[in-house]
Amino acid sequence: MPDSAPVRPDAAGAASASPIWLYNRRYTKQLRARALSHLVPALVLVGGATAAVASQEALTSLLGLEFIIGAAYLLLMARELLHLRHGHGHPEPVAWLELAAAGILGLEGYHIGHRHHLAELAGAPHRAHILPWLYAALAALYVVLAFGLARLGKRRYLHLHADGFSVRTRLLGKEQAGRWAHLAAVQGVGPASAIFSYTNGQQQQLSFEHLYNGAELRNQLVAEAQRQLSQAG
Repeated sequence: MPDSAPVRPDAAGAASASPIWLYNRRYTKQLRARALSHLVPALVLVGGATAAVASQEALTSLLGLEFIIGAAYLLLMARELLHLRHGHGHPEPVAWLELAAAGILGLEGYHIGHRHHLAELAGAPHRAHILPWLYAALAALYVVLAFGLARLGKRRYLHLHADGFSVRTRLLGKEQAGRWAHLAAVQGVGPASAIFSYTNGQQQQLSFEHLYNGAELRNQLVAEAQRQLSQAG
C-alpha cells in the first residue's frame, strides 16, 4: 500500500494490485490545519513544565513520564514537519503524534487535578476545576484521531486491476466499479469527469473534480480503459 500522499496518478502505473488513495482538493490546507492543531499539546507541555519548575515540584514518576512523552512529542513534531516539507502526508496505521498528544493532555489533566486535590487536603477551599476535564476530553479526541485518520484516509481510492476498476470518490459515498470485459466506450468530459458506456446499454459517469489532482486521476482511468478497449478490439 502506498505510504505517501498524494500519489501522482501518472507515477502509479497502469493496472496495479494496490489502490491509489484519493484526497480532497483542500488536502494541502487540511494538512496545514492539522499541523497547527499540534501546537495545542505543545503549549500544554510548555505550560506544565514551566509550572513544575516554578513550583520546584519534586521529580515523581508521573512528572518523569510527562517529560518523556513530551520529548517524544517534540521529536514526532519535527518528523511530521519534515514529512510535510517533502510531501509525505498519508496517515500511518497509527498516528503516533496524535497518540503522544493524547498522552500529554491526559497526564497533564490528571496532574492538574492531583495538585488541586493535594491543595484541598492541605486546607485550600474546594472548587470545581474544568481544565482537567477539558484536557481529558481533548485526550480522548486525539486517541480517536490516532487510530481513525488512516482508516478515514483509505475511504477514497481508485483501484485499477486486471479485470476492471473500482473507485470511491467521497468519504460517505458508495463504491463504483466497472469491468473491462463489459466496456463498450469511454470518453472524458469536462475538466475531470468521464462517461463509461457498457455493452448492456448502461452508462456510468464518474467525477474527480472535487479531488486533488482530479484531472490527472480521470486521465489515468480513461487511458487505462482505452488501452483495455484497444486490446479487446
